[in-house]
Amino acid sequence: MKISENISLSELTTMKLGGPVNYVVDVEAIEDIPSAYKFAEKKQLPVYILGNGSNTIGRDEGFKGVIIRNHIRGITSRYDENDNFLIKGMGGEKWDDIVEYACKNGYSGIEAMSMIPGTLGAAPVQNIGAYGQDVAQVIDSVEVYNSVTNQYETLPAELLQMGYRRSIFNYGEMAGKYFIISVTIRVHQGSLQPPFYTSLQAYVDEHQVTDFSPNNIRRIVTEIRSEKLPDPAVVATAGSFFKNIYLTDEDAMKAEARGMKIIRRPGENKISAGWMLEECGLKGQSFHGMRVSDKSALILINEGAKSYADLADARFAIQQIVRTKFGLTLQQEPVEVPTR
Repeated sequence: MKISENISLSELTTMKLGGPVNYVVDVEAIEDIPSAYKFAEKKQLPVYILGNGSNTIGRDEGFKGVIIRNHIRGITSRYDENDNFLIKGMGGEKWDDIVEYACKNGYSGIEAMSMIPGTLGAAPVQNIGAYGQDVAQVIDSVEVYNSVTNQYETLPAELLQMGYRRSIFNYGEMAGKYFIISVTIRVHQGSLQPPFYTSLQAYVDEHQVTDFSPNNIRRIVTEIRSEKLPDPAVVATAGSFFKNIYLTDEDAMKAEARGMKIIRRPGENKISAGWMLEECGLKGQSFHGMRVSDKSALILINEGAKSYADLADARFAIQQIVRTKFGLTLQQEPVEVPTR
C-alpha cells in the first residue's frame, strides 16, 4: 500500500482538470483494502474510489478526502458446471486486457467492447458498453469489500441492478460504498452475427468481411476506434462525453415525426447523442478551451481549458445548441469527483 499526499486531480484524471486531493492510497493487495479505509477513518476523511480516471472529471476545489486506487492485478479462468467459460479478473486489470484474453481463447461476448479505456473494476459501475454489447450481458458476479460492514462479499449479477450507465455501485444508498476487488464474466463459444451496429456494419459491408470470429471483430473494432477516438493516455479527454437518450414508444414516434433518427432495438428506442451533435454541426467546434472532436462528435478534447468552470461553460453551450434544435437535453456521461 502506497500513500501519497496533496496530489492534484488533474494528474489522476485523463481530462486533466481538478484541484488537490488530501491523500491518494494505492492498493496493491486484497489485504491492503481494510488498511486503506482505516487510514481514512483515522484522518476523519471521506473516501472516493478511482480507477485510471478515464471517465472521471475533477473539480477545481479538488477532493477533501482520501482517494483509493485499485492496483490489484491478476486474471484466471475456469469452466462452470454448464461448460461456460468464466474469466475472473482483479479490479486493477485493464478492461481491454480482459477482452484480449477472451478473444485469444476464442470466446465471444465482449469483443465489441475492445479498446474501451479504464480498469475492469470500473466496468460494472457504469455498465460500460459498445456496438450492442455491454457488461450487464456477461457479468456473473463481483467480489467486493463493503466499507459499511467492513466485510468481503460476493454479489451475483442479479443484485447489481444494472441499466444504461448505472448500477448499485453508482446509484442508490450503497453508491460509493463498495470497493470492487474482482469481476467474473461469462463468455461463450461462437461469434457475433450481423446485422451489427451502424459503424461496425458499415466496415463489414465496405470490406466484405465474412469472418466474425471474436479475434476478427476485436481487430475491426480496434481499427474503427483507433481512427475515430483519441487515446486518453495521450490526449486530454474523458471519452464519450454525452449519454444517448432513450425514449418511450410514444415519444419515439413523436420524435420520428419531427425527423429525428431513432435507433430501434427490442425493448428500447434510442437517439444517438453523437448523431444529434453532428446534426447541429458541432464537429470541430471549440467552446471555452474544449473542442468537439472532428472525428467523433461525442468526444470533448481539452485543448486549453484551465478550470472546471471552462468545462461547465462548454457543456452548457453545447447543450443549449442541441436543446434549441431538438428540444432534448444531453446529459454528461463522465462522473465527477465530489469535493468532499
